[in-house]
Amino acid sequence: MDIGCRRFFALLKSSDVITRNEKRRFHRLVVLGVLLCLVPSASAAALNHVTFKRDGKTQAVSGRVLVAAQDGGLLVQSRDGMLWTILPEEQIDRAADDVPFKPYEADELAERTLAELPSDFRVHKTAHYLIFYDTSSAYAQWCGSLFERLYLAFTNYWRRKGFDIREPEFPLSAIVFADRRSYLKFSRPELGEAAESVVGYYALLTNRMTMYDLTGVEAAGLNDGRERSSAQINRVLSQPNAQGAVATIVHEATHQIAFNCGLHTRLSDCPLWFSEGIAVYFETPDLSSAKGWRGIGAVNRPRLQRFYRYLPSRPADSLETLIREDGRFRDVERNLDAYAETWALTYFLIRQRPKQYVAYLAMLSTKKPLLHDSPDERIEQFREIFGDLKQLDAEFLRYMTRSR
Repeated sequence: MDIGCRRFFALLKSSDVITRNEKRRFHRLVVLGVLLCLVPSASAAALNHVTFKRDGKTQAVSGRVLVAAQDGGLLVQSRDGMLWTILPEEQIDRAADDVPFKPYEADELAERTLAELPSDFRVHKTAHYLIFYDTSSAYAQWCGSLFERLYLAFTNYWRRKGFDIREPEFPLSAIVFADRRSYLKFSRPELGEAAESVVGYYALLTNRMTMYDLTGVEAAGLNDGRERSSAQINRVLSQPNAQGAVATIVHEATHQIAFNCGLHTRLSDCPLWFSEGIAVYFETPDLSSAKGWRGIGAVNRPRLQRFYRYLPSRPADSLETLIREDGRFRDVERNLDAYAETWALTYFLIRQRPKQYVAYLAMLSTKKPLLHDSPDERIEQFREIFGDLKQLDAEFLRYMTRSR
C-alpha cells in the first residue's frame, strides 16, 4: 500500500467536503505519515483527551485516536463523529483514561450541535436523523421523511444483495437553512467559492449534511404563517426546475448513509468512480412513494443522455482511466462525462455482474483511513474480481447501447 496524499486529494475534490485549512493540515499529517510510517492507534478503544493550539486558540477534543503517526500526528474521532487532524506542533497535552469511547446519545448530540448554531435553530428527530433547522417545521419534517425513506430503501437494497449493512454508530445530522443567503454564509468557510454552485453537501470530517430550504418560501416572502404540508412541498419540488436540486440533496444523503453504514470508510481510498457511482445510482428521488424508492435501479435519464453524448469522443482507455485514478472527477471540463460514465458502469455491473460487484464492494469496505493504493493496484484489484478490462468494456458498451 502507498501511504500518500495523491489519492486523498482526489477525494477532496469530490462532493465529500473538507475545508481548505483542513486540507493543508491533512497534507502535513499524511506526508509526515509517509516519512514516519503511519500506524493504527493502539488506544482506539479508549477515550483520549487532546489539547491543542490552532490559529492562536487553545482547543480540546475527547475521542478515540484512529491513526497515530510515529512523530505524534493524530487522526482523532470525537464523540459526535467528527474527525480531527492534529499535527505534532499543535499539540499541548494528550491523556487517555480507562473510560471506553462511546458516541453521544441523540439528545446530547442535539444539545451540543444546537449550541454551535444560531439561536433560532431547532431540531427535528427521526429514527436515524437529527435535522437542525431555522426554516419551517413542515420542511424539516419533509426532509426527515425523505431521508428516512432513502435510508430504508438503501439499507434494504444492499442487504438483499448480500452485503452486511451495519447501523450507524452516530446519529446522522443535517443542517437546513431557511434561505440560500444564510446557507452561503455558513458554508463558504468549508466550500469557498464552490458554495455558490451547490445546493447542499456532505462533509467527510464533520459527518454532517448542510443545505437550505429548496421551496424558497421564506426567501421569496411567501411564508404567511401557514405551515406547508408535505403534499404541498412535494408539489413544489416535483416541478421539473426543482428535480435536479432535489436529486443533489439525495445524492449527498446517499454519501452520508454509505459512509455510516459500512459501505465506505471515511478518509479511506475508495475510488471515486465507485462511491460516486452508488450516489448517482440512488440520486433520483421517488417523491410519490410514502415508504421508499420504488424506482431503485431505474435508468437515470440525465446521466444516460450525457453518456450517449460522450460516446462519440470516448477514448479507448476510458474505462481504465476511470478506475485507475480520480482525476477526471476533478477536471471541470471532464467531470460531467465522468459522472455519466460512472453511473452507466454502476448500472451495468449491478445488473450484469451483481455477485462480483458486491464482492468488490466488500473488499473496498475494509480499507482503512489514510492507506492509499497506487493506480496499478487499483487496476489489479478491479481485474481480480471483474476480469479482463477490454473484454468487460466491450460487454459494457454493448449493454449500454441497448439501454435507450
